[in-house]
Amino acid sequence: MNDEIVFLSSTAWVIVRALPITLVLALASAIGATGLAGVLVVMQQSRSLRPLARLWIFVFRGTPLLLQMFMVYYGVAALGPIRHGVLWPLFRDPLFCAWLALTCCCSAYIAEVLRAALASIPSGQIEAALACGMGSWTRARRVIVPQMVRLALPAYGNEIVMMVKSTSLASTITVVDVTGVAQLVIAHSYRTLDVFCLAAAVYLGLTGGLTALLHRIERRFLQETPR
Repeated sequence: MNDEIVFLSSTAWVIVRALPITLVLALASAIGATGLAGVLVVMQQSRSLRPLARLWIFVFRGTPLLLQMFMVYYGVAALGPIRHGVLWPLFRDPLFCAWLALTCCCSAYIAEVLRAALASIPSGQIEAALACGMGSWTRARRVIVPQMVRLALPAYGNEIVMMVKSTSLASTITVVDVTGVAQLVIAHSYRTLDVFCLAAAVYLGLTGGLTALLHRIERRFLQETPR
């Protein structure tokens, strides 16, 4: 019994120590995917750039994230211009490759969330802003963006939670995150169920805290944003 407690406590500590890698990857991917999604939404408003944005969304929504990570880490990184160019220090780092795949994939989903929110804004409000003489930047800052954020926030929060859980796939390309550490412990101890239950508890705590934070931000934003 004592040995069991010692094993579980020591394993839990080892897994928790890998949590910063998961947090950094999730935070960096969320920032990158949100910024790229914003660019995609802007591109969809342009007749000439709309096909390119739609192609990006179609490709990254239609292929598995795991396959995308493999293609970046084992495929793109093996190309001659990458391997022998200035980008090689980045692409030989599995953490960067995981970030790039997560950013590209999740940007497609977030772009659709933002596009749907933008389409839900009543056209009469935009026409009223035009009638008041607002320029494009003023109209976006005071009318469009605040309402778009309010409408998109619930679905956007779900995408962020899914992104945090998707970081576990980074362990397949040798990133030593929470799942990667769990796999290393299992390889030495052969205690599969125990170790994965501990890793699952860490993810539950992480996503539970993130969900509570997002709900709090959503309630506060809805209270402060005029309808």
